[in-house]
Amino acid sequence: MDFFKLGDKILDLLNMVFGFWNNQVSLVFALLKESPVNFKGGGPWGVISGIEPIFVAVGSSLVVLFFVIGFCSESVDVKEEMRFEVILRMLIRLGLAEWFVANNVTIMKAVFTSVGNLVGLLSGNSTVELKIAADQAEIIKDLGFGESLIMLILTALLSIIIIICGFFLIYTVYFRFLKLLIIVPLGSIAYSTMGGNRMVAHTAVTYSKYFLSVVLEAVVMALAIILCNALINSGLPSFTGDYADWAKTLIYLCELTFTIALTVGTVKGAQSLASKALGI
Repeated sequence: MDFFKLGDKILDLLNMVFGFWNNQVSLVFALLKESPVNFKGGGPWGVISGIEPIFVAVGSSLVVLFFVIGFCSESVDVKEEMRFEVILRMLIRLGLAEWFVANNVTIMKAVFTSVGNLVGLLSGNSTVELKIAADQAEIIKDLGFGESLIMLILTALLSIIIIICGFFLIYTVYFRFLKLLIIVPLGSIAYSTMGGNRMVAHTAVTYSKYFLSVVLEAVVMALAIILCNALINSGLPSFTGDYADWAKTLIYLCELTFTIALTVGTVKGAQSLASKALGI
């Protein structure tokens, strides 16, 4: 009897969960392409813009302090060291430090836009969406009551996992925006260290590396999601050839869920991956 066949209900559940995942992926790509300047209608950035002048004022004051520290640490004998090229180098260093302190937000906006355009190119060339394969759908429709009951229970469990993974995906992207918004004002203080000697200026280098790793995190996230959907839609693994059709479908759903969980793990570690791959 059709009443005892649960195949249609299983497919409806799978289509609903896959639709949820596809919507989350679309939202993630939209967020990754978006600059923090426009995030949430620009409200959070407006707060940062209001705070930024305070950090610029502090950074401008610190430039002079770090310049004096660098001058004192490099000048053992003032009369011997006061050559024209030494004075010119110090003045250039002081000027660059002050310029970076005053214009660090402008530089960051340009980086945000460039990375967002790169993510847009990646997502624009990817039309792959998560969906159940046609042959697996036919197998599910034709399942008997016993097999379909087992399949329904397993599908419900896997659906819960996929939904949790979808929320983790959004959480990770929102957390990236929060990190970016927090570190933007700190740039004025970090770049003020450029006025000092090489040891003091290492702070500016460290800050720049961290900033780039957080920004480029979006590219790694986009690549991970694109590869995830491509792996899922590539079909059954080769070792399922000796199993019954309904068992192959179980393996297919388990592999699908495992790949989604793997993708979320890669997305969460995107910053570390970008940092190690690029040496920043």
